[in-house]
Amino acid sequence: MQRVATLLGALLVMAALWPASGLDMSARAQSPIQADGQNPMGARPTADSVNEEFLFKQSPKITGRISIPDGKAANLIQPQGRQYQMFREGWLPWIGALVILGMLAALAAFFLYRGRILTDHSQESGKKILRFNAFERFTHWMTAVCFIILSLSGLNYIFGKRLLMPLIGPDAFGALAQWAKYSHVYLAWPFMLGVIFMVVVWVRDNIPNRIDWEWIKAGGGFIGSKHPHAGRFNAGQKGVFWMVAGFGAAMGATGLMMLFPFAVFDVNGMQVMQVIHSLIGVVFIAGILAHIYIGTLGMKGAYDAMGSGKVDLAWARTHHDLWVEQEQARTASGPQVASHPAPAE
Repeated sequence: MQRVATLLGALLVMAALWPASGLDMSARAQSPIQADGQNPMGARPTADSVNEEFLFKQSPKITGRISIPDGKAANLIQPQGRQYQMFREGWLPWIGALVILGMLAALAAFFLYRGRILTDHSQESGKKILRFNAFERFTHWMTAVCFIILSLSGLNYIFGKRLLMPLIGPDAFGALAQWAKYSHVYLAWPFMLGVIFMVVVWVRDNIPNRIDWEWIKAGGGFIGSKHPHAGRFNAGQKGVFWMVAGFGAAMGATGLMMLFPFAVFDVNGMQVMQVIHSLIGVVFIAGILAHIYIGTLGMKGAYDAMGSGKVDLAWARTHHDLWVEQEQARTASGPQVASHPAPAE
């Protein structure tokens, strides 16, 4: 009796396993994959399947089908996006750091070597001459303030998540980045307007001439104690003017392309605009750092020109003697501002 029960149990187990065995045999018959990834017919389904590299060989981008009007949404992957990401996350932070920190290091080394360019109190005349009028100073400071904020908000785009976010946290950094974006977008307009004003007001006085070459050969007064002849703007100031005009125009043009995306270029063109905008931006910042240094710490009396608009007549004769001669010949009355005793220090 026990043998009969054992036999019946074995038969029941075989009956239960029989359908599964049939399904497995059917699957093997349909796809008889061997251990080496091939089937007896020589097919390699994994290796022969369509992959990303194969699609890139057929077309520069991988696209799909969409039902919305925006055709750009059909682009799934494009190689240019990877190249831009490598530049944005890899090369740009290093380029920006090297250019800006390199300029700061060079200015610090120059200050330690040369010190501040001074005007002796005995040389001060106590008489003032008007160097920049109110509109010129307004144009300068409007453009300068906008540039500083644009620079800080632009540097936040490059370095913010690496330097600021670990210090202030993601929530505070997110709010700061949002306001930085607003300031970058809206202050770009008065900055571009200021650049236009500068070109209109000062282009006539910034045309290069042979005196500029003599100024460069003499080191501009930064090397040695002799101050070469100069007109209203010396060669160094003319270089700053044309840098602001050229870089300002380039930053404005590329910025407008990003403010109004896809109005002119496709996504590849937009990436090129961002590359140009960022590279010019870091060089622009480095150049303006040198300008700020000369106008503040580097040379005594230089800030007065854009502060009050008036400089000491002796200072003007030292650094812009040809311009002083022209002004005095034009007014036929010497200094334009009434004289007063030089303050004792």
